Amino acid sequence: MSETPAIVEFGRFRILPHRRAFLVDGRTIRIGGRAFDVLMALIEARGALLSKDVLMSRVWPNRNVEENALQAQISALRDIFGADRDLIRTVRGRGYLFTGDVRDPLAGPREQPIADSISADPALARPKTTLAEPASKLVGRDVDLREVARLSTAHRLLTLTGAGGIGKTRLARAGARHLLPQFADGVWIAELAPLSDPGLVPATVAKAVGLELPGGEISRERVANALARNQILLVLDNCEHVIDAAAGMVEELLRASLGARVIATSREPLRAEGEWLYVVPPLSVPPADEIDVMRYGAVQLFAARMGATDSDFSPDGPLAATVAAICRRLDGIPLAIELAASRAALLGIEELAARLDDRFRLLTGGRRTALPRHQTLLATLDWSYDLLPESERIVLRRLAIFAGAFPLEAAIAIAASTELPASDVIDCVANLVAKSLVTANFTGAASQYLLLETTRAYALERLTGSGELDETAGRHVEYHRDLFERAEAELQTRSAKEWLAAYGGRIDDVRVALDWAFAPSRDASVGVALTAASAPLWMHLSLLDECRERVERAISVSGPDLDPRLEMQLYEALGRSLAQTRSPLAETIAAWQNVLELAEKFDDTEYRLRALWGLYNYHLTVGNDRACVAFAERFRDLAAQQSDPTDLLVGHRMIGTALHFLGNQSEARRHIEHMLDRYVAPVRPSQIVRFEFDQRVLAQVFLSRILWFQGFPEQAFRMAQRSVEAARTVGHPLSLCIALADAACLVGLGIGDLTSVEANAAILLELSAKHGLPIWNAWARGINGAVLIRRGDVVTGLGLLRSALNEVRGTGFVQRNRVFSAVMARGLLRAGQAAEGLSIIDEAFAQPGDSEEHWYVGELLRVKGELLLLEDAPGATVSAELHFRRTLDCARRQGALSWELRAATSLARLWQSHSRSEEARELLAPIYDRFTEGFDTSDLKAAKSLIDDLSQTDRVIRAH
Repeated sequence: MSETPAIVEFGRFRILPHRRAFLVDGRTIRIGGRAFDVLMALIEARGALLSKDVLMSRVWPNRNVEENALQAQISALRDIFGADRDLIRTVRGRGYLFTGDVRDPLAGPREQPIADSISADPALARPKTTLAEPASKLVGRDVDLREVARLSTAHRLLTLTGAGGIGKTRLARAGARHLLPQFADGVWIAELAPLSDPGLVPATVAKAVGLELPGGEISRERVANALARNQILLVLDNCEHVIDAAAGMVEELLRASLGARVIATSREPLRAEGEWLYVVPPLSVPPADEIDVMRYGAVQLFAARMGATDSDFSPDGPLAATVAAICRRLDGIPLAIELAASRAALLGIEELAARLDDRFRLLTGGRRTALPRHQTLLATLDWSYDLLPESERIVLRRLAIFAGAFPLEAAIAIAASTELPASDVIDCVANLVAKSLVTANFTGAASQYLLLETTRAYALERLTGSGELDETAGRHVEYHRDLFERAEAELQTRSAKEWLAAYGGRIDDVRVALDWAFAPSRDASVGVALTAASAPLWMHLSLLDECRERVERAISVSGPDLDPRLEMQLYEALGRSLAQTRSPLAETIAAWQNVLELAEKFDDTEYRLRALWGLYNYHLTVGNDRACVAFAERFRDLAAQQSDPTDLLVGHRMIGTALHFLGNQSEARRHIEHMLDRYVAPVRPSQIVRFEFDQRVLAQVFLSRILWFQGFPEQAFRMAQRSVEAARTVGHPLSLCIALADAACLVGLGIGDLTSVEANAAILLELSAKHGLPIWNAWARGINGAVLIRRGDVVTGLGLLRSALNEVRGTGFVQRNRVFSAVMARGLLRAGQAAEGLSIIDEAFAQPGDSEEHWYVGELLRVKGELLLLEDAPGATVSAELHFRRTLDCARRQGALSWELRAATSLARLWQSHSRSEEARELLAPIYDRFTEGFDTSDLKAAKSLIDDLSQTDRVIRAH
């Protein structure tokens, strides 16, 4: 290679040469410096053979080293490649060559056949899979793995069925990992085991594939539609306990996305449309008279697990026969075999076989096959449990209360007691990991532990039988209450990304804890406290509908002695979740009023600010612009008394936005420019969480609109672009949506730059679909409809506009209703459908809110005048002229030069058609002359053309 690229890819591997980073399936893998140099030398040879001497001189320049040093590095690389070890080929006696298909994803299409839009920064690059690299090799499943890969390629839905512990999950993950290169948008796993509510299946799938779906119910339809364009493989793991919901999710996804495929695991078929079944068999076991037992998968697995603890273990002679007998007794079920191997190192093979034989005879009465396979697995778990010392039994039972992964400090908090100190709990957890009853993940900043589903279910039954369930569950709730009370404070010091990385994985445990706390005859007060403390988690995860349900439940069970501060937190969470999941309701404003009253009672400035923002946002949504100004001013005055200058600037931005909607563009601009001129990075990283959007982006959005209204189209366009760039830098989807929709697209339509509007609407459409934002998605489709109409495709454009307007109408968001009404009416005007257009305009005027001086009222009046002329009813000319004059007056009061130009153009055309050309020119020309820029925009070009026509007419009249 003449120049080392920023990224090199081959198969599931990625190299960042300049950072000397090596990634497998999106995860960074440690690799030695010499091994890295060997690999880069082979890759840069572009498939050519490199001799050993050349490689050694490249990796160890000016040094004499033995050939075995190079062989050791080659061996290390092949170990890392695993199943792909043939990527490095040895040519005997000559050297080595690299056989992989090397790609540079950042190169142009002429430089390579496959390009991928990724960042050279691995921290920003989204992994193509959530499949973790397996800690151990999949043993005895070569035939099954090939069959799963073949069936998954041939069928869109493959369900792996079989008994508990048979290895469905391991096989599904291995098959999915094998298919990773075939799916451009990745391979993702949704783990359903922690769920107790089937209704959470869509939310779990959305989280697994990286969708953010704020607002409204996270339904299977929303998730499926958000993935409609994606080429993904989804592994839906452990479906049996939520099988109907899982089947519905799969069918909806496969109907919506032709590029999607699903591998499901379940103890029974999903019975979904197009389902293809693969019954996962037990591992092969040797017959009683077999000599070469190592040819069988069950024995291979047993030996592999034994070899991990005893490197000298080798099953041969009489020992091999005993191992074979154990595997037969365990029916070749992988989990049972692994559990057996974990004990064999302590007991010895012979005693293991004896105890296992006794246990099975007890449970089956001599006929194991007469009972379901889960009974056999239960017997294996009974046996494993009985072998534990009492301290480890206690810890295993208590750990079963965790629904998901947990850190060691959580295990200590739940399992430790007077009789079992923390140091003993640590030893017990370590022993349980070694005995394969607890799994451990040491890849992150803090180690995480997890009980497998079957182990947890078994241990939970043991916990119930011990009489410790209520006490342990109570500790579990209290632990998570305390955890999230600390977490809420950390929102002020940690970024949203860091905070979510630390606490996002606890959502299943929060659900379990709340369900227990609010069950009959339990202490609901701790559940109320946990609900209040965990509300930020639901919001960060965009689970706002579930948040609303949890908060409403907490409020409903709270008595008169509820801590008023908890009540304030609950109502704040209720106000936020209602605002995003329901149309504006009386309950929304009531929630915010409760927060404000309580915050004022306790002189809590933070919650007073939040309440004022919530009330401002509510009134802004429903179009009560004057109320917005009042709440924004109260917010500003309160913020002025605080040490954080950013909140004061937020207050100015709020006032400016409200004044903009109210039609006072000059004052709106003054407040917003005041904010932008003094803006600094917020002291609190949680500002977006507190006030929904990035505040600098919002200020730029509304300044771009104001600039266009005031007659500065070029400045407006530049400011709109700046807002989009700022939103991208922040990396906040909602902020990018508002920059695209309310600045880039709106200003682009205003100046007639349809190419930029199309490009930005396409981004908005994709972004809103990905994150499940229906209002922004409808807005994007409506914008596309407006563009199509302007390009002459009136029928298609009106169809898109009608669909979008119907969606927006149902939300109660008055501000967007008025804009869409005007856009739709203009489309109907172009289509010659005056009656429907007039009906839509009248409906817009009938909506609640401050409509007399609303920022869009002038355009509504102007379009109505044009529609009246098109309808041509008696008195249409007089009525239309009246509407155009009212528009002119409104535009002048608002200081909206662009609206004034449009109104004057409409009125001048009317006068021109009635032989009043001189009056028309005298009206329009002075307004046109007040512009200092934007002469290539559509409105100014139309006005200039009309002025020229009017001047020509005047000259003709004078000549006669």
